[in-house]
Amino acid sequence: MKERDVLIWLSSLSKIECKDMYNISNNIRNLSMLWKISVNDLKKLKCINNKLKEEIIAKRNKTYFENFIEKNKKFNVKIITILDDTYPDLLKKIYMPPKVLYIKGKLIEKNNPTVSIIGSRKATKYGMFHAEKFAKELSKLGVSIVSGMAKGIDTFAHIGALHNRGKTIAVLGSGVDIIYPKCNNKLYKKISENGTIVSEFPLGTQPIARNFPKRNRIISGLSLGVLVIEAALRSGTLITVNYALEQGREVFSLPGNVNSPNSIGTNKLIKDGAKLTTNIYDVIEEINTLKERYNILTKGKINSNTLSEKELKVINCIINGPIQYDMISYNTGININELCSIIKILKLKGLINETNGKIFSLKMDYI
Repeated sequence: MKERDVLIWLSSLSKIECKDMYNISNNIRNLSMLWKISVNDLKKLKCINNKLKEEIIAKRNKTYFENFIEKNKKFNVKIITILDDTYPDLLKKIYMPPKVLYIKGKLIEKNNPTVSIIGSRKATKYGMFHAEKFAKELSKLGVSIVSGMAKGIDTFAHIGALHNRGKTIAVLGSGVDIIYPKCNNKLYKKISENGTIVSEFPLGTQPIARNFPKRNRIISGLSLGVLVIEAALRSGTLITVNYALEQGREVFSLPGNVNSPNSIGTNKLIKDGAKLTTNIYDVIEEINTLKERYNILTKGKINSNTLSEKELKVINCIINGPIQYDMISYNTGININELCSIIKILKLKGLINETNGKIFSLKMDYI
């Protein structure tokens, strides 16, 4: 069995934790040996606890692994490992990134800028309005909005991104086949069709409390910056903020009514050094990737007002760097035939170049 397959097999085990994956990887140079090693030799390994050893012995067979892979295929779930080129670069740089990710929907675009929008499950109208507003406006710039698909702020962040047929990534504290909360059934379906649902937990994993701090490190890890819309003083949202700070991410906070319990946490974040944020420009000016993109789209280099919604989507895709024709179609959700017409228009407008192999990039004048 190849090392990649061993990682996937290990991640399927119910007794394994992320730290166990690292203990095993750090102590067993060739992971494939874990599949071949004798039971007696396996029992001698000090880097694996006894309960996990028992599960490894019980599930170390080809039939179990093939059934696991087949189950994921049945649910249209893609499995990527830290060894794969498709693994997000930002996430790879955090402390103990998940070795395996389960994805329903589209793969995460490696070069696309990402901002997470998070906050209280018990959101106020003020919070819901601003979560949706920030997500809408950032997604117009081609920014992928990351959140946790929880009630409240998360829900409205995803809705705001989807409003413009923008990109959104929902990070779950369960398997990607578990819809939680149940009231987000329609949202789950929309994200799986137009965005990305991702988890480090295998199919069938229930949304138990201890999974959510682990999920939170992925939300911040996938993002260039974290925007907190509402948070009480002891909100779980602040766990994500702590991860963001550890990971060197920018932290933004929306100020709120001093008499609102949901704004005590956000106002304190500002007092402690988070960027006071009242509009998307406060976010843009702190993140160079967004600043460059904003300048291209708004300061005369490309007049976004002269582009149709779909033309702008294609430009937002190409801004990230040279990209193949089929990947533009995949990332934007525009079918091949329609994309052909849009590409022709953008070439006539003098905005893009085409090189051999149907690879497109912005003309140098606009970079």
